[in-house]
Amino acid sequence: MFARCLPLWRSSATSKPWQLGLSLRHSWERCQAWSCRGFNTTADQGQQVDMQQNQVLEDLEMPVARRETENLFQEQPETGNQYLEDALLRGYLKAHLPPKVLEEVSQDLERFGNRLLTEVKPLGWECELNPPVFRQYDAWGQRVDHIITCSAWKRMKEISAEEGLIAEAYERKYSNWSRVHQAVKLYLFSTTSGGFNCPLAMTDGAAKVIESLGIPASLKNAFDHLTSRDPKKFWTSGQWMTERRGGSDVANGTETVARKQPDGTYRLYGFKWFTSAADSDVTLTLARIADAEGHVKQGSSGLSLFFLKVRDEDKKLNNIRVQRLKDKLGTRQMATAELWLDGAEAELISAEGRGVASISNMLNISRIHNVIGAVASMRRMISLSREYALKRVVFGKLLKDHPLHMQTIARLEVQTRGAFLLLMEIAQLLGLAETNMASEQDQLLLRLLVPVAKLYTGKQASATVIEAMECFGGQGYMEDTGLPVIVRDTLVLSIWEGTTNILSLDVLRSLTKSQGRAIAVFFSTVQKKIELASSTAKLEPAVRQMRDAISRLTQFIQGAGAKEAVTMELAARDFSYSLARIYAGALLIEHASRSDASAADVSAARRWCNQELCPAATEFKNSSYDAEESLMDSSLVYGSPPSTSRL
Repeated sequence: MFARCLPLWRSSATSKPWQLGLSLRHSWERCQAWSCRGFNTTADQGQQVDMQQNQVLEDLEMPVARRETENLFQEQPETGNQYLEDALLRGYLKAHLPPKVLEEVSQDLERFGNRLLTEVKPLGWECELNPPVFRQYDAWGQRVDHIITCSAWKRMKEISAEEGLIAEAYERKYSNWSRVHQAVKLYLFSTTSGGFNCPLAMTDGAAKVIESLGIPASLKNAFDHLTSRDPKKFWTSGQWMTERRGGSDVANGTETVARKQPDGTYRLYGFKWFTSAADSDVTLTLARIADAEGHVKQGSSGLSLFFLKVRDEDKKLNNIRVQRLKDKLGTRQMATAELWLDGAEAELISAEGRGVASISNMLNISRIHNVIGAVASMRRMISLSREYALKRVVFGKLLKDHPLHMQTIARLEVQTRGAFLLLMEIAQLLGLAETNMASEQDQLLLRLLVPVAKLYTGKQASATVIEAMECFGGQGYMEDTGLPVIVRDTLVLSIWEGTTNILSLDVLRSLTKSQGRAIAVFFSTVQKKIELASSTAKLEPAVRQMRDAISRLTQFIQGAGAKEAVTMELAARDFSYSLARIYAGALLIEHASRSDASAADVSAARRWCNQELCPAATEFKNSSYDAEESLMDSSLVYGSPPSTSRL
C-alpha cells in the first residue's frame, strides 16, 4: 500500500512549500483509497473519523516552516477522578463496608481523587523530571554528602501526612476497616505519587514494628512522628537490610557489626549496599552484636534489630557516609544509595539475636504495599488504554470498535480484577488482625496470602503494563507520554521485598510451620466462597472449574508429599501460582454472586476460571518436578551433559 504512494511523495521533493501541501493531499487521498478498502465505517463513527482526516489534510497543506512547530495530531488520553471511574473499587466498598463507614470513606475518597488529579499528578511528573542529586563536597572541599531532592518530592511528604496515608492505619477510626481505607487511598495515590509510595511502605512497616513491640517509651516519640498528620512533624523511615553480598539471604549476607557503648547505646559499623529512600528521617536495620573480644555470631540467630536516626539534632549525618546514589532502571524519583555506617549511633529494639523475627512485621507490611503498587499500575495503564481507545482512529474507525483490540484490554481487565480483590482480601484480614478480631484461621490465611499475593501480582503487573503499553503503538514507547515511567517503576515489583522464587519458598515454609493447618484453611475458605454462587446459573461453569482445580491441587499435594523433598521445592513457583489463581477465582466468584452484580462481574469470574487454575498439577503430571528433569535443567542452561548423581 505505502509503496504505491511513495512516487508521489518523492516527486514533490523539489516543490515549493504550497505545492508540497497539494502533492501531499493527493498522496493522502490515494493512500486513503487503498487503506480503506475492505473496511466499512458506520454512520456514527464517520463524522469523528472525517473530522480527524480533515485536520490531517489541513496540517499537510500548512507551510513546512509552520508545520514543523506543530504537535503530533493524536489526542492525549485523559482520565478523571480515579475513585469515581473505578467501578470495581466502588462496588467492592459498597458490598463490604458498613453503611456509615461507607458514606464517610466514599466522601473522603472522592475528595482525594480530585486532589490527585489537580495537585498530586503534576507534582509526580515533576519528581520524575527532577530526580535526586548527590553532592559529596561543598564549594570549599568540605565533605557534606548531601542528597538533594526537588521541591515536589518534599511536597509529596507533606501531602502524605495531610492525607493520613500512614496515620489512617494506626488511628483506627473505622476499627478493622481502617486498613481497607488506607489501602484504597494508597492504591489511588501510587501511580501519581512520583515514587513516594516506596518510602511510605517502609514508614508503615517501621510503625508496625514499633507497635508490635508495644511502643516502648524510647520509641514513643518516633512512633508519633511516623504516624503524624502534621507535615511539620511527619517522619519517613528507611529499611536498610541489603549489604554487599546482596539479596534476600540476610542470615549469611549481613556483615554490619554493632558495638555496645557505656551508656547502653550501640555504634554500627558496616556497608549498606542498597538503601531505598536514603533521604528518610529514621531507619530500621540489622546488625551483629560484637562481644567483649569483638566476635560476632553468624547466621540468622546472630542478627539483632536496631533503630537509628539518619541525622542528629544539628541535621548532620549520624556518622554515615554516602558513597553514591544507585543508577536504577526505574523508581528514579527516589534516592537509593550505598552507605557506610562508621559508628552510627543506634538503639537495640529487638531481643538480642531476634532481629529477623522482629523485622518480619515490616516485611509483611512492605509486601502488602508492593501488592498495592502492582494493582495500581495495572489499573492505571488499563484506564489510559481505555480512554485512548475512545479517541484514536485507525483503519477508518476508533480503536474501541476493533474487536481484537477490545479483547486484549478485556483480558488485562480480568487479570486486574483478580489482583484487586486479592489485595482487598489481605487488607481486610490485616485489619481484623490489628483490632484483635481475627480468628486463628484468619491469621493463618493472612500469613499464607501475603507472599502468594506479592509474588503473583508482581508478575501480573509486569506483564499487564507491557501489554497495555502496546495498546498505544509507538506513542507507548515515547518518554514524554509518561507511559514508560509506569512500566519501569512496575518492573521492580517482582524483585523488591523478595523475588518470585524466594517468596515461593517462603510459601512452603509457612505451610510447613503451620503443620498443614494453613492449607486446610485455604481450602475451606475457597469452598465457602464458591458455595455462594452454587445457585447462580451463569456462574455454574466457573464454579465447576474451580472445584476441579481444588481437586487437582489436593491430588498434587498428596502426590508431591509422597516424593523426595526436592519435588516440592521444584514445584514451589507453580504451586504458589496455583494458590493465587484459585483464591482469586474464588474472590471473583464471590463478588459476582452478589444480588447487584453486573454482567461484567460475572464475565470476569468466568473468564478468570477459564485459564489454567492449577499449573502445579499439570506440571506434576508431566513429571516436570522429577529429579531427572532437574538435572536436565542444568544441562539445558549450561549445555553440558546432565550429571548422573542424584539431588
